[in-house]
Amino acid sequence: MSDSIAGFDWDEGNLTKCQSHGVTISEIEAAFQNPIRVFPAPAHSAAETRYVGIGRTTSGRHLLVAFTYRGIDKLRLVRPISARFMHEKEVSHYEEQTQASEKASSSGE
Repeated sequence: MSDSIAGFDWDEGNLTKCQSHGVTISEIEAAFQNPIRVFPAPAHSAAETRYVGIGRTTSGRHLLVAFTYRGIDKLRLVRPISARFMHEKEVSHYEEQTQASEKASSSGE
């Protein structure tokens, strides 16, 4: 998890929504402890800036998390909105893109 993130903002609403796809709270939090790729998701909310994070659980499963940041008592928290395990095609595409990006970085492109 980024040094600027102090923790997570959970309540009954996002707990229920995230767990409805079979993802546990500990799996979501673990994904943010490992390297996670974050992309803006501006089309999903006009009221707040939302993001999509793609990471892995401690067991290695690929996880997609929609989230936003919340400031509470001067702390920056991650507020997960929804989470699900990635489908096989999504994982393949993600891995291909990651390998291509790493290859370009290592060759100096």
